[in-house]
Amino acid sequence: MDIKILHIDSNHPILMEQLQQAGFTNHEDFSSSKEEIEAKIQDYQGIVIRSRFNIDKTFLDKATNLKFIARVGAGLESIDCDYALSKNVELIAAPEGNRNAVAEHTLGMILSLFNKLNQADQEIRSGHWNRESNRGHELDGKIVGIIGYGNMGKWFAKKLRGFDVEVLFYDILENVGDNNAKQVSLEELQLKAEVLSLHIPWTPQTDKMVNEEFINAFAKSFWIINTSRGKNIVTADLVAAMQSGKILGAGLDVLEYEKLSFETLFHDGNTPEAFQYLLHAKNVILTPHIAGWTFESHERLAQVIVDKIKSVYFGQAKI
Repeated sequence: MDIKILHIDSNHPILMEQLQQAGFTNHEDFSSSKEEIEAKIQDYQGIVIRSRFNIDKTFLDKATNLKFIARVGAGLESIDCDYALSKNVELIAAPEGNRNAVAEHTLGMILSLFNKLNQADQEIRSGHWNRESNRGHELDGKIVGIIGYGNMGKWFAKKLRGFDVEVLFYDILENVGDNNAKQVSLEELQLKAEVLSLHIPWTPQTDKMVNEEFINAFAKSFWIINTSRGKNIVTADLVAAMQSGKILGAGLDVLEYEKLSFETLFHDGNTPEAFQYLLHAKNVILTPHIAGWTFESHERLAQVIVDKIKSVYFGQAKI
């Protein structure tokens, strides 16, 4: 077997090590442009990516011998999936690899917002000892709503089992509930939820889903957490809802303004007005797309990809 795999992003060392042990030939190219990669991709049967550039129709037409694309992460939005599948290219992702990390980060954001941990810490460092203004809320007794009940949503619901909360979820698929959460309509979730956590991919259906109309459909004021994709929320509408009190606080690991690679925000230095508000709001926690990016998930993601590639070639699955 001479299966050549091109790695265009760095990952945990076990990925290449175990693939080599299994008989695959690994090549790495972490710096060439998309066009330079396209010029040689016909030599490879597999490609391992994170998010450096889009795998589009042009790329796939040049990848004449490609059998699989493996993304070391959960989402496949950087790939023209329909066109890849039409060319019999297997698509591999690893949502199992970082679902626990995302769930823990989500819970951490909620508890930090509820207890004003960031605000209190900053005030004490500035010499202020304010107890009353930092009085917090308890999660127990709240109704938590989850949108998207795949790997991430299910694992977050699992983390909530230690709290006395009611957990509801909405998903476009039917009958995907379990003992940790109750599946409801979107309308029922908006009627009851006091905390909302997004665990959805970025698709044409979810793009800008959380907008003014969506927010105002909630019967109660609520906290919102987004560890999914930034473009699922219209930031200006989110800020307007925070200013009106409809949204009580936000934990955002992802932002509408992110570039594809997730490494930078603004190349031109222009910061949108809505983002300026988020930067100064005390009831906002921002993190740089790291919910699924722990030391443990870094290794686990790589292991899941290795196992799936080996399964395609040596297991039940066939290309």
